[in-house]
Amino acid sequence: MLGIIINPKSGKRAFRAQHVYLFRLLRQRHEPFTYRVTQYAGHAIELARELVERGYDEILVLGGDGTLSEAVNGIMTAKTDAAQRSRIQLGLMPRGTGNDWGRYWGLTKDYKESLRRFFEGKGVPVDVGCVSYCRNGVEQKHYFINSVGFGVDPLTCQKAETLKYYIGSHHVNYLFGLIAAVVQHKAKHVVLKVDGKELVNDLLFTMNIANGPYSGGGIKQNPDADPSDGVFHGMFVKKPTFGQILKALPNLFNGKLTDLPFIYPIVGKEIEVGYRKHLMIEADGILEHFVAPCKVTCIEKAVVFRS
Repeated sequence: MLGIIINPKSGKRAFRAQHVYLFRLLRQRHEPFTYRVTQYAGHAIELARELVERGYDEILVLGGDGTLSEAVNGIMTAKTDAAQRSRIQLGLMPRGTGNDWGRYWGLTKDYKESLRRFFEGKGVPVDVGCVSYCRNGVEQKHYFINSVGFGVDPLTCQKAETLKYYIGSHHVNYLFGLIAAVVQHKAKHVVLKVDGKELVNDLLFTMNIANGPYSGGGIKQNPDADPSDGVFHGMFVKKPTFGQILKALPNLFNGKLTDLPFIYPIVGKEIEVGYRKHLMIEADGILEHFVAPCKVTCIEKAVVFRS
């Protein structure tokens, strides 16, 4: 059974044409379906959880990376077993600003092609990431499908979100947000362990732990990341000099950031971030606040992505 989750606030200008086309296509295909429309931040988590618990095994998301990420959180927290969860077919019709997950799969704002690939394409088992930490003595978990960022990364998302109110939703929001974040961010000392071995004990400027290679609206931070290989590929940057920042800027979109000598590569299934104070992260562009330490774990072949 097919369940559709629609975020009407993503890509608002094209919304009418897209959903009219989708419903007409479903009628032509004689495809039974149920659809739900999000009404507030986090609503897609509840909707996806409800659909999965009602037996829906296909979930199509009309929205951006954040809506897709919420749907993944709903799927992962639904009251069902791992075997049933791993058979769920997840799809995306990109309607957001960044489209970093869709970019890896070649999904663009061409909604007709995205829908064709969902209904006729091949399903690929993909990994899902889990960030776990304690709040008031109780373990909390937040899931992500593309990447999780620390330091400059979440501050960039915060700045980019603010810019939407002034210049609308554009890719350049992330570039302007990045510049503002680099100027404002203060490095924090962390201890980083990868698969139980200490990798870094230094000031954290920025870090991205990735399941997919793109983040921040097309920045190819982790070109080797593969959503189906069972490990994360990431990058850790300690506090850089002004000259190093200038050297990094031309490499933001060409996939060569990790070639720079002051960037530490990360490859592993489990990453522990040790820090005793408040931290902000972004998981697929969704901001989360907590008190470290935290653990980032790769859950292999958690769902099937159809593209």
